[in-house]
Amino acid sequence: MPIVNIDLIAGRSQDQLKGLIEDVTSAVVKNTGAPAEHVHIILNEMQPNRYSVGGVLKSDEK
Repeated sequence: MPIVNIDLIAGRSQDQLKGLIEDVTSAVVKNTGAPAEHVHIILNEMQPNRYSVGGVLKSDEK
């Protein structure tokens, strides 16, 4: 049972998230041989004010 964790900054549409899940599932099935119904995907969405790069919060970027 493959488990995939994806961390991303919140703000994508439901359609974008569905497409991501479909594409990742297909890639896991193709490369592991696991059936799609056994592929688990966990999306962790972070608010921009809870993620930083180089000491700058994403919410503070211009």
